Amino acid sequence: MDSWLWWVGGALLLAAIEMLSLDLVLIMLAGGALGGAVTAAAGGELWLQIVVACVVSALLLFTLRPWLLRHLRQRMPLVETNAAGQVGRMAVVLAEVTETGGRVKLQGEVWSARLEDDGIPNSTGRVPVGAEVRVVRIEGATAVVAPVATTHEQPEHSA
Repeated sequence: MDSWLWWVGGALLLAAIEMLSLDLVLIMLAGGALGGAVTAAAGGELWLQIVVACVVSALLLFTLRPWLLRHLRQRMPLVETNAAGQVGRMAVVLAEVTETGGRVKLQGEVWSARLEDDGIPNSTGRVPVGAEVRVVRIEGATAVVAPVATTHEQPEHSA
């Protein structure tokens, strides 16, 4: 069997595996293998085929891949998931929330919660069942929340 077929077979195998990883490394190596295939088809010796495959792979890895990754990241919006995706969301209090504990329903799931220290002296430090709270941050498996001001609790604006 001609050596160029081995190179093409290797390139196809690398491209197929790339479909599982999607990090654009194996597809660059597949491009190098195609360079080796062209060299083999042109009658180049094995050492030359290997050198061409390595050089083409390196060029693709260090020039084309960074450009492609940068271009793809610009097109894809950042989707926050897990804990980072919960910050800023509204939750409903299921069990009274204090600075030491409580429970809230957040995105359909029940979370342990605690009230953020607001630094206001003589504040009640409690949020009753049924009230809405906003997630300030996630600490481990606990949502740190702050009460949401209702319309009658809004501060008055001075003119």
